[in-house]
Amino acid sequence: MPAGSNAKRERQYEHIKESQQERGTSESRAEEIAARTVNKERARSGESRTASKTSTQDKKSAYQRGGEHSHEGAQGPTKDQLYAEARKKNIDGRSSMNKEQLRKALGR
Repeated sequence: MPAGSNAKRERQYEHIKESQQERGTSESRAEEIAARTVNKERARSGESRTASKTSTQDKKSAYQRGGEHSHEGAQGPTKDQLYAEARKKNIDGRSSMNKEQLRKALGR
């Protein structure tokens, strides 16, 4: 747990760490994610002595951001995610499209 934290941050750290481990993340990676998240929240709320500019000026907290950046890796969203979006937009022929065709039909 990061130095200088209070009981609330300790609970927050443990909760994040356990949540990450339940998702299958290794213990060391779960500890890193939890520490980074708690440190950023401490910086945002003025509980730390030093803080980066992005930690204090970011409009959204880590919790508000949620899964915003999920599936933005090398392959992007899954075919199922693209299909669901195409269904919402009522794109014709979506059931016979492959991933690349869905991406083009959605304008991605």
